[in-house]
Amino acid sequence: MRRIPPLNSVRAFEAVARHQSFSAAANELCVTVAAVSHQVRQLEEGLGQKLLERGRQVRLTPVGHTLYPLLRDGFDQIAQAFALIGPPAEGDAIQLSTTRAFAERWLMPRLGRFNEIHPNIIVHVHASEKLTDLRAESIDLAIRYGPAENAPNEQILFEDSFIAVAASAICPTDRQATIRDFSGRPLLAFKWKNPRLESPAWPTWLAQVGATENFNISWYSEETLALQALERGLGPLLCSSVLIDEALRDGRVQRLLGPALPGFAYRLVELQPTQARRSLHLFRTWLQGEAARSG
Repeated sequence: MRRIPPLNSVRAFEAVARHQSFSAAANELCVTVAAVSHQVRQLEEGLGQKLLERGRQVRLTPVGHTLYPLLRDGFDQIAQAFALIGPPAEGDAIQLSTTRAFAERWLMPRLGRFNEIHPNIIVHVHASEKLTDLRAESIDLAIRYGPAENAPNEQILFEDSFIAVAASAICPTDRQATIRDFSGRPLLAFKWKNPRLESPAWPTWLAQVGATENFNISWYSEETLALQALERGLGPLLCSSVLIDEALRDGRVQRLLGPALPGFAYRLVELQPTQARRSLHLFRTWLQGEAARSG
């Protein structure tokens, strides 16, 4: 016979521990903060152990740290068991986390095709340069950018390179542009959000083409701003081949004569790689197919 405390109390503790917040747990469970607090105290009294340190910030006690991951995984398995039943329901939703630049430049031009194929599946896109805690934010899938880590819960969608491009409006019409065609313009660049990545940079590219001119660099705080400046003809940009692919195909920008510097990998990361939700499987398969087609 299983000895299990009241499930409402267990569920309340797991939600508070996951969000590290009583108010966020209350929102998720559709009850008041007072009700969540009461349920957690009821669990603590039944166990005879304190599970949370209450204050400005909620912290797990050593006993809470031991208990939480087991309960979290248990609730995940319960959710998966019910997700096995049937096809995607009307309005079935997928939570996707990625960077702003990738969402805007690669995902948005393609997402309409998925919506046409699977109109009942809703995709929520969370775009941010900050790393997201997939569990705390209830994220199903994340597309990360950086070195391949070969983790069991991730797979590489594709790898990119960095090429120099410029708006077609400021490029020569009779030949491929070279960097010397832009000696009177600044080179565009953006600040990388992850300082641990050794990002491809203009000095390396210029050295490989043997450029001896002194170029000024115009810096942008966001990658998306630098891409907009590029398309408005403010100067050449050294950027990801993946993010500029659509603009190259439709002729808005042209590649400058020069090398492609090695970039990093776009990796598809899942909280639970074995999740049985049919909607998640369909979206993951679609992403992989689009990645393969875009090269």
